[in-house]
Formats: sequence, C-alpha cells, structure tokens
Amino acid sequence: MKNSKNSLRIGIAVAVIVGTIGWLAFSGYGSSKSYYVTIAELGGMGDKAYKSNLRVEGFVQPGSIEQSGPHVTFLLNEFESHSPKAASGHLLKVVYKGSEPPPDTFKDDAQALAMGTYGRDGVFHATELQAKCASKYAPAQNGSAPANPRAAAAQAPQNGAPAMAN
Repeated sequence: MKNSKNSLRIGIAVAVIVGTIGWLAFSGYGSSKSYYVTIAELGGMGDKAYKSNLRVEGFVQPGSIEQSGPHVTFLLNEFESHSPKAASGHLLKVVYKGSEPPPDTFKDDAQALAMGTYGRDGVFHATELQAKCASKYAPAQNGSAPANPRAAAAQAPQNGAPAMAN
C-alpha cells in the first residue's frame, strides 16, 4: 500500500513537470515565430499583418534617417536608390525603438532588415535592426580605382618583381 502511494506521487510530479515543459515550449515557439515578407507583400497580408511578428527587408531611402539616441525613424524602399525602379518602389516608414543604437553599417542605401510589428497607422515598429553595406564589397568598375587601397598596393609590382598574394 505504501509503495503504491509513492508511485502515485512520483507519477503526478513527473506529469506536472512534463506538462509544464511542454507548455513552455509551445508558448515560446509561437511568440518567437516571425514571417519574412517584402515591402510589397506587406500591403496584401490583410489583418494578418497587424497580428504577426514580421521581418521586412529593403534599402534605406537616402536622406530619410532621423536618429535620436538609440531610436531611429527612416524609410525603406524595395529598390536601391540608383536602380531605375527606385522611383516606383514601395516605401515603408520604420520606427526603431531598440535597446541598442543601430549598427555602424546602417546608412543611406544600406540593405536593412527590420524585425517587429506592423501598425494600423501604416508604420512598421521595429525592435531589432540589422544592416549590411554591399556597396563596400562590390567589384571595381573598369578604369576606376579599387575600393581597398591595400589590395591595390599588394597587386602592384615592386621594383620589377611580380606581385605576391597575401
């Protein structure tokens, strides 16, 4: 009889622990899930856009960055400013209110990824911001100077000797 009561108590404790872990896993999964959408797709999502965590990528519109400490307001364009399609591209106003300032690579024409929620006011409220500057890594155009002066120095022959690769 005593062995049966201990088994019952252990069984109930195990069931409570497993149930709690399962509930935490399920609720954590739902809250961390986010949808990746383009600026153009965002408008066609309907009510789902206002209820979901989203990730939106675009190019920072030149001259649109307004920074106040770690908070930034800017416009995302679906096309780079030097693209012929830029004038007809969809624009999205983004308000970033994160705990950290935006990354150093966040500047005009940078490709940016904003994570947050879309408000009924038509503004994307970002809590995370990532940026990359692809122009820094673009190959040099014919006849123009290389982007990296060290690379140019390494390629130039010294006193008639062939160039050495690093």
